Amino acid sequence: MTRRVTPEEVVSVLCMAALVLITLLNVVTRYVTDQSFAWSEEISIVLMVVMTLAGASAAVVRDAHIRIEAFYDRGGPARRRALRLLSAGTTAAVFGVLTFLFARMVADELRWAETSMGLGVPRWWFTAPVPLLTAALTLRALWLGFRAWHADPVDFVATDPALPPG
Repeated sequence: MTRRVTPEEVVSVLCMAALVLITLLNVVTRYVTDQSFAWSEEISIVLMVVMTLAGASAAVVRDAHIRIEAFYDRGGPARRRALRLLSAGTTAAVFGVLTFLFARMVADELRWAETSMGLGVPRWWFTAPVPLLTAALTLRALWLGFRAWHADPVDFVATDPALPPG
C-alpha cells in the first residue's frame, strides 16, 4: 500500500528546496564578491518557521506525535483511544493559543507599521502566514481527535503480533 503525500509534506519539501537554493546563491555570491545578500536571512527564517509548522502538521496528520510507545503499544483499545484524544486535545489547545498570540503579533505589526531590517518591507508580509498555519494545525488536531472519538475500537488494537494483548 502506498502512502498518500499530504499537503504539509509538499510545503515542507518546497521550503527546504527554497532554503537550499537561497543558501547556495548566498554562498556563491559571497565567494565571488565577498558580499552576502541581506534579504536571504529574513526569508530563510520565514521558510524555516513555515517548514517547522508544516512538519508539525504532518506529524498530526500521521498521528506520529512524540509519545512513550511502550506505554501506548501495550495498552488496550480504551487506553489507545484515550491517549489519542489527549494528544489531539493538547495539540489543538497549544496551537490554538499560538494562533491567538501570532494573530496579535501580526496585528501589532500592522498597527505600528513595522518594517524588516534587511528588505525594508512591512514585517507582516513575513509573519501573516504563521497564524494561518497554526490555525490549520489546530484544525488538523481537532479532526484527528474527532476521528479518534468516532473510531471503531478495533482500530486501536495492537497490530504487532509480538505485543501482548491489551
